[in-house]
Amino acid sequence: MRITIIGLGLIGGSLAMDLRKSKFATELIGVDSSEKHADQALKIGLVDRIESLEKGVENTDIIIIAIPVDKEVAILAQILDTINNNTTVIDMSSTKRVITESVRNHLKRKNFVPAHPMSGTENSGPTAALEGLFKGKITILCDHEDSGSQHLAMAEKMFQVLGMDIAYMTADEQDHSTAFVSHLPHAAAYALANAVQSKEDRSIIFDLASGGFNSTVRLAKSSSTMWHPIFQQNRNYVVESLDVYIKHLQEFRDCLYNEQDDKLHDLIVSANKIRGILEGENPHFVKNEEKIVKLYTK
Repeated sequence: MRITIIGLGLIGGSLAMDLRKSKFATELIGVDSSEKHADQALKIGLVDRIESLEKGVENTDIIIIAIPVDKEVAILAQILDTINNNTTVIDMSSTKRVITESVRNHLKRKNFVPAHPMSGTENSGPTAALEGLFKGKITILCDHEDSGSQHLAMAEKMFQVLGMDIAYMTADEQDHSTAFVSHLPHAAAYALANAVQSKEDRSIIFDLASGGFNSTVRLAKSSSTMWHPIFQQNRNYVVESLDVYIKHLQEFRDCLYNEQDDKLHDLIVSANKIRGILEGENPHFVKNEEKIVKLYTK
């Protein structure tokens, strides 16, 4: 299987590692706008060769797009213009509505499978690539009815080889859900980092910082190149998620200010329930014919 990966950072590089190890890929072609990243990826063996975008998408079986969402919108139609009918195009982006809308009426829309693997770290670049990054995680396939059956099957097979479960959502449902479980945590981490850095005696605070602070603010190290356009493309749903979060922060703050200690205790106990949700089985996903489908509860 000849696979071209556009974007050789954490996601693209980690995909290359696992697709090579599993022997799903027999040849890996890399495309990256950064000459430095391209050279690094080639040097550490993530890909077999580096090509331009035009050459990289020729005569290949699968094209994986793993670049910032604004850059994807700029080139996705161009890629679909160039490929043959048998090539499957899969993207890895965290937002989907703007991207799918940009090629809704494209003649080769069926070649495109919009995907979002729910996995990553705060690090970036080819050297951040990790073997096994996707194993045991969920990937979301969006608007799968708009993808051709052979291309959908190819994408499903690839993610299964990576050890991922699969959920199916519309692009709008994906963006709404991801705003709460991915985009909101990043926004909160950026705000927390800025809040602490605004303190005049911040050097003392950082001297005292330990595991709790470090794990909470970890996401604030995530690249602005990737996250700024994500927030832009999912603006409305991120605002909604922030409004909900601010409401709960305000409630917590008011309990402290008004010395409502019993209510404060109840808020903490209520929050503790997240342990059972995260450590138990997710009730919203069930096995069905070797797939995982999303159940929407009213």
